[in-house]
Amino acid sequence: MQPNIQAFFDPATWTVTYVVFDEPRGNCAIIDPVLDYDPKAGRTKTVSADSVIAFINEQKLTVSWILETHAHADHLSAADYLKSRLGGKTAIGDHIPLVQKTFKKLFNMEAEFTPNGSQFDHLLADGESFNVGKLIGKAISVSGHTPADMAYQFEDAVFVGDTLFMPDVGTARADFPGGDARQLYRSIRKLLDLPSETKLFMCHDYPPKERAAQWQTTVAQQRAHNIHVHDGVSEDAFVAMRTARDATLEMPVLMLPSVQLNVRAGQLPPAEDNGVSYFKIPINAI
Repeated sequence: MQPNIQAFFDPATWTVTYVVFDEPRGNCAIIDPVLDYDPKAGRTKTVSADSVIAFINEQKLTVSWILETHAHADHLSAADYLKSRLGGKTAIGDHIPLVQKTFKKLFNMEAEFTPNGSQFDHLLADGESFNVGKLIGKAISVSGHTPADMAYQFEDAVFVGDTLFMPDVGTARADFPGGDARQLYRSIRKLLDLPSETKLFMCHDYPPKERAAQWQTTVAQQRAHNIHVHDGVSEDAFVAMRTARDATLEMPVLMLPSVQLNVRAGQLPPAEDNGVSYFKIPINAI
């Protein structure tokens, strides 16, 4: 059964959230939902997530899963908000404890935060299958951008997270804690070994000025035209390019608040004795 796919593009973070469903009045998975955040005011909003809720209600869908491709560094996750209103189980790749341990230390998170992935309802292993109504999904480990990245496949559609971008933009960075450009290359080639007609859905698009945002391509298009990893680019050449390019990139604007929320499956840090939750900013630590 081929999946139905509805995309929601957030221009503030260049992020695409997907609702994947079997049929109207059926079951769905939400992939990489966005919680709106104003870093100047430290205030969250749910406009993006509410548009996802409205669509799911219109289609009379039951949420089976809320899937994260990884602990994002460029937007805050609305997983917890959506779960509280729609139900479903949160899931991420089973290497998320490696990421949690790194950021627990960096942010000196509370002792009660246990970096074992228990904040999520389920940790998906490489190759693991799961059901979304009449659809069967498959988790594909694509580490390299972070140690815990997962892609999700439904028939001939694969949601690639932060491995690939549109061909004219290239590939994800690999300089975050635990990132590995060589492993990223191998993960990308795993995706590009799928049949040429396989549809690939990006988590982000950072389009050049001459085109509008896009988020769907194919294996064939990536293999022929991706500026970083088209056929003929060797692993060593990719690693050299990626390492040099990453050294020029600035920190994502929302990295510090994002990872503090996202390693908690979208839950805010515990409120302090004044009833307010806080994100921490480590000084001279990164």
